[in-house]
Amino acid sequence: MSSENTPSHSRFVALKICLNVIEDGRSLSQVLTEGLAQFSDRRERSFTQNLVLGTLRWQLRLEAIRSQLLKKKLKAKDEDINQLILIGLYQILYMETPEHAAVGATVEVVSRLKKPWAKGLVNGVLRNFLREKATICEEVDVKPSQKFSHPQWFFKAMRKAYPENWEAILGANNQIAPLTLRNNAIYQAPETLLEAIQSSGIEAQRHPDCQQGISLLQSTDITQLPSFEEGGFSVQDAAAQQAAQILQPQAGERILDACAAPGGKTTHLIEFSKAQANIFALEKDPERIERLAENLYRLELECDYQVGDAAKPQEWWDGNRFDKILLDAPCSATGIIRRHPDIKWHRTEEDIIELVQIQKQILHALWATLKPGGQLLYATCSVLPQENGLQIAEFLESRPDATQIDFPANWATFSNLPGRQILPGTHGMDGFYYCLLEKASTS
Repeated sequence: MSSENTPSHSRFVALKICLNVIEDGRSLSQVLTEGLAQFSDRRERSFTQNLVLGTLRWQLRLEAIRSQLLKKKLKAKDEDINQLILIGLYQILYMETPEHAAVGATVEVVSRLKKPWAKGLVNGVLRNFLREKATICEEVDVKPSQKFSHPQWFFKAMRKAYPENWEAILGANNQIAPLTLRNNAIYQAPETLLEAIQSSGIEAQRHPDCQQGISLLQSTDITQLPSFEEGGFSVQDAAAQQAAQILQPQAGERILDACAAPGGKTTHLIEFSKAQANIFALEKDPERIERLAENLYRLELECDYQVGDAAKPQEWWDGNRFDKILLDAPCSATGIIRRHPDIKWHRTEEDIIELVQIQKQILHALWATLKPGGQLLYATCSVLPQENGLQIAEFLESRPDATQIDFPANWATFSNLPGRQILPGTHGMDGFYYCLLEKASTS
């Protein structure tokens, strides 16, 4: 049996991916794709992905457990051993792998690291945990930030902002995110897609909050689903699908999708209007706008798009005002942690301060490009009030020509702040914030 086919190989690849994220600060999305590309077997690929996502999801709790088991800290150059222990602990605590197999295959990874001295250490730590699991977990879980495996600053922020919901939010962030499709309304009716998926043996159902949403009830390779190649659907969480439903793009309207890449909401705006609205997509990052172009191509949709900074309209705006604007603002992404657990370890309090300023600049800059009587939908995938309700409250106070417009939303968490917040896990959705603003008409 080649080394690529041994049980330890999946764990070795998982270790390398985790180190790339934790030590090198790289994006999980990028390194996960690179790491999984070497597997031809779908089950092995799925096992490795679950191992990576789970270890990163529970990193803080696993680190606290490891600290209870190690007599002294390892040196910085042995961070690979540190992380390997976490991978072993995760399998014991959260995966269905038999304990002896989890320990044995994890210990085998040490041979690949060329640190033979660590074999006995890893084996001893994991076996000691098997003996003392209940006691150690009880001690570790006394601290809520460790129990729910979130950075202390974020735990405090959630407890302050959502005194009645913080436990549910942190708990939802540690769940495996569901897979939701957005049917392409130009191509087919959602019932047609649902029936085709169910006929192929996949459990699925309509999402109650999305006109075109279909929830898959089991893991599957979406590229093998009916009409994927023809552009019959996209993968998009139900929370993100609310943007087009709230903004209601109509035929003939000139609509700006600011900060548009990778294009999920752009393509939804086009589909929603049956390709009758004039969508202009703007994206600051040249590499990300390529992904937008790819999504348009796959779905056989068209719109004007351009590289440009939404905070600097003078560099790209032609002077013709927009009927509607979707501002999916750069944000902390703290509402989608369950999909991207590396956000927990990459995001800092200092980042939030900077992001709030960027959001403010873009919001004020784009307001000048909106027609009198036009509407701007401000959106983030954040759960932090300073990026959401507090940001909009300050904007409304500074702009007498801006009014908040209410919209139907049975998923909303209401507060004394403007806008509507979706908390992670609500109706199976990601955490999102929306506020619809209307510009006063001239007399």
